[in-house]
Amino acid sequence: MELFIMRHGEAGWHTLDNQRELTEAGRYQVAEVAAQIAESEWRPRIIWSSPFVRARQTAAIVSEILNCPVEEREFLTPDDDPGQCLDALLETDEYPLMLVSHMPFVGGFSTLLVDGHRRGIPFMTAQAVLLDLPVVGPGCADLKDQFLP
Repeated sequence: MELFIMRHGEAGWHTLDNQRELTEAGRYQVAEVAAQIAESEWRPRIIWSSPFVRARQTAAIVSEILNCPVEEREFLTPDDDPGQCLDALLETDEYPLMLVSHMPFVGGFSTLLVDGHRRGIPFMTAQAVLLDLPVVGPGCADLKDQFLP
């Protein structure tokens, strides 16, 4: 099973955290990464997005370029427990799947899947990774590819 994990694009700082919007540079970053994914051999069937504005905007851009639907998931906000997302992955068959979320969540969740701990690796804005999950669980994923703006 393939799982894309993507951090939202660059966002402005002029409002409350959950209402921050993508900057023009952020929109460009996201479109650039989505185009790279479109040219690769892998495509998500569906996108799960954080309900925060910048993540929803990121997911909408990716959705338009990759022609796949978006569903909001409450457990993908910056400080959510990666364990909740892991539980949801165990219950779905919507693979290949893309998650659009935030730091520190994307770093912690990716590290949990690949290395089995939650210390977290850094993600640039709009960066995406593709993980291969033969089995959904901590330490069971392999990094298959990454996409950088």
